[in-house]
Amino acid sequence: MAAQETVEHKYVYDFAEGNKDLKDLLGGKGANLAEMTNLGLPVPPGFTITTEACKAYLSTGSEPEGLAGQIEAHLESLERAMGKRLGDPEDPLLVSVRSGAKFSMPGMMETVLNVGLNDRSVVGLSAQAGRNDRFAWDSYRRLIQMFGKTVCDVPGEEFEHALDDAKRAKGTENDLDLDADDLRGLVDAYKKIFAKHTGREFPQEPREQLDLAIRAVFESWNADRAVLYRRQERIPADLGTAVNVVAMVFGNLGPDSGTGVAFTRDPGSGAQGIYGDYLANAQGEDVVAGIRNTVPLQELERMDKTSYDQLLSFMARLEEHYKDLCDIEFTIERGKLWMLQTRVGKRTAAAAFVIAGQLVDEGLIDLDEALHRVNGAQLAQLMFPRFQLDHEFQPVAKGIGASPGAASGKVVFTSARAVELAAEGESVILVRRETNPDDLNGMIAAKGILTSRGGKTSHAAVVARGMGKTCVSGADEIDVNVPGRTFTVGGQTVREGDVVSIDGTTGKVYLGEVPVMPSEVVQYFEGSLDPEHIDNALVRAVHRIMTHADGKRRLAVRTNADTGADAARARRFGAEGIGLCRTEHMFLGDRRELVERLILARSEAERNAALAALLPLQRADFVEIFREMDGLPVTVRLIDPPLHEFLPPLEQLAVNVAVAQERGEDVAKEEALLAAVRRMHEENPMLGLRGVRLGLVIPGLFAMQVRAITEAAVECVRGGTVAKPEIMVPLVGAVQELETVRAEAEKIIAEVVGDSGVEVLIGTMIEVPRAALTAGQIAEAAQFFSFGTNDLTQMAWGFSRDDVEGAFFWRYLELGIFGISPFESIDRDGVGRLVRIAAEEGRAARPELKLGVCGEHGGDPDSVHFFHEVGLDYVSCSPFRVPVARLEAGRAAVETGGSDSR
Repeated sequence: MAAQETVEHKYVYDFAEGNKDLKDLLGGKGANLAEMTNLGLPVPPGFTITTEACKAYLSTGSEPEGLAGQIEAHLESLERAMGKRLGDPEDPLLVSVRSGAKFSMPGMMETVLNVGLNDRSVVGLSAQAGRNDRFAWDSYRRLIQMFGKTVCDVPGEEFEHALDDAKRAKGTENDLDLDADDLRGLVDAYKKIFAKHTGREFPQEPREQLDLAIRAVFESWNADRAVLYRRQERIPADLGTAVNVVAMVFGNLGPDSGTGVAFTRDPGSGAQGIYGDYLANAQGEDVVAGIRNTVPLQELERMDKTSYDQLLSFMARLEEHYKDLCDIEFTIERGKLWMLQTRVGKRTAAAAFVIAGQLVDEGLIDLDEALHRVNGAQLAQLMFPRFQLDHEFQPVAKGIGASPGAASGKVVFTSARAVELAAEGESVILVRRETNPDDLNGMIAAKGILTSRGGKTSHAAVVARGMGKTCVSGADEIDVNVPGRTFTVGGQTVREGDVVSIDGTTGKVYLGEVPVMPSEVVQYFEGSLDPEHIDNALVRAVHRIMTHADGKRRLAVRTNADTGADAARARRFGAEGIGLCRTEHMFLGDRRELVERLILARSEAERNAALAALLPLQRADFVEIFREMDGLPVTVRLIDPPLHEFLPPLEQLAVNVAVAQERGEDVAKEEALLAAVRRMHEENPMLGLRGVRLGLVIPGLFAMQVRAITEAAVECVRGGTVAKPEIMVPLVGAVQELETVRAEAEKIIAEVVGDSGVEVLIGTMIEVPRAALTAGQIAEAAQFFSFGTNDLTQMAWGFSRDDVEGAFFWRYLELGIFGISPFESIDRDGVGRLVRIAAEEGRAARPELKLGVCGEHGGDPDSVHFFHEVGLDYVSCSPFRVPVARLEAGRAAVETGGSDSR
């Protein structure tokens, strides 16, 4: 029987064998080197070891079978192309060994230059360079330094100290002043450092250097900094890195040589022009390390016009080919230009929008592609005010950037004081250990909120984002003393009235006032900037892309708003209705006394009197909101939290009563209130008497709210406003709960509506896992579903949202259990599956069922794409997230080939 042939897996590709579309296999750097090679640009010859080889190595700890032979074959091919052998003593071929993952991870993984140099080949290199001993010994010391640090974990600072010693001995601060003898001595010093830390001499065998460098690049994929960067950028951990072995070209041969970085457009602003840096007589890492000052790229025209003109030609060709901003690395070796790398360049959020618009104008891309090139996270950055840190401001504390923006103001520790000072025209920062619903007035009055406890989904964070307020939460370095009206941090005491500044993007806290730059994009959304008549490329680009997104999207975008002011702002931002109007905020402030009367009522008559007093106040609230949203739907959620959240905390009330009794004061009312709070106290109120359960247990409570909503709608319609109320029943877990509430509501609606023509929809919030799993039954009694993904996430995971972020989420993120908090971006596999089940089974039972989402995920870019895929009709989010959701809904439609079918 003939011997069975085995097909060897291909782990190594010559540059001429690849292209830019093979990034998964060749990594970004290797794919782009291949693409430039195929375009005929001057790329040094080389080959790429694939990401598959890296993954195999990392999984087993050894090179995959066949890799060594393939490297040998491609190395021989490279030697033939260059007419040199690796490390040949007479005329050495030297190579660089560089990492290159699919996604750019600048500086996170390893590179080794000048591989192949040793004690013998350094002499040959000098001879081939025209007896340039300085160049040869400079290249050798660089190899020992990079190889020692990268491959053998020799502390890099020891090499730096030795270099500093050599410059001090020479009486210079510039490494270019070191001559060949100085560098020869430095090589000896580096060798001793290497031997001290590794227990062996620096390897003289060129192939051993190459193999060890390749392994070091593989292993750098799991280095701490690379892991942290991937987590931050949401890059999957299982991609691996490719390794590029490239023939060395030298920018450190003298004044006619050099190295540089170029951008085809300004990555900061998007402006067209020539941008970049050049450094004569240097190798690539010198530019990055900043050991000498570079010169602007335009200076190269004076220094070497031929290379400059050729570079500009290549830049234009690459940008037209990639149809995007390109980031280019190049080296000039004695007047010859070599292209070492290109990639689609990283850019600021502003540049992303401007460049996308420019490329449309130039006919390189269409508007669909322009929409694909930007994202909601970038738009959000453009909307937040930011500090102008022109001076050296040092943060005194750092918490969680819970609601982006920049705010400065006088410190206050109570909501009452915040309201008082704000009424006097002062800017204030409300500082609390943590906030609660009773702080709402102070949060509204404040420019920003700072808490020492909590996370991104704490009360302070959620409410602040909803209002567009800057918030830093969980700044645990701050010790807040509310009674003393101070906080201490780092040995400093900050008193009420002192000024602080907080950065809701970075989580940093500063003492004193930091200047703030306003956002022109927010001014545009609010209507104070006309994009057609201003000379502002960014605003024009945002307007153009947003208009296209609105024309493409299928998902409608509503807002979460509880006041007329919030509703008005959201409408200016493009909201197409209110998806969540919380009614619990309407029970605070001056109305707290009425809530206490309701809870303390001993008879039906007392309870009805309290409800009757609340009715006109609630009705007035809804009238204001309906008028602002004239013609657009408004989904009103009946009261959701437990009633005892509107009362003083049990411990505080008990202390107050005890103190008053000790003084002999009349505390009959306070004792009754204390008894009620004790009676209603729950160990876990989020799983207790709240939502629909509260409405079923407290007779008349939901009825009062339904009547207030309907009467407000009728009043508005008769006054010429088109009101479209939708009543949402929270926390339903069984269809019978909804049926009971709906039956009572329909009687009230029929009584109030009369001949006004007002139509009131009745639906439910899907936030209990059982509701999602029995959605087919619940849909029989519901005209719409709105997914409350905050509570659905909390209950599906078994997490207490207000506690877990500070307690252990940091560890889950560190271990990779989470890529991102499930409260920030929807957990597609778990919570998302519940949403999908409910959507499918709900629509199967009632095809006309309207589906939306009103949790925090409604404004998260990635979550918006998921809701588009699942087939929801709308997302709802805080007013400031409305533009982000509009943009992402358009992007989702373009990416799935959909369009506006609403």
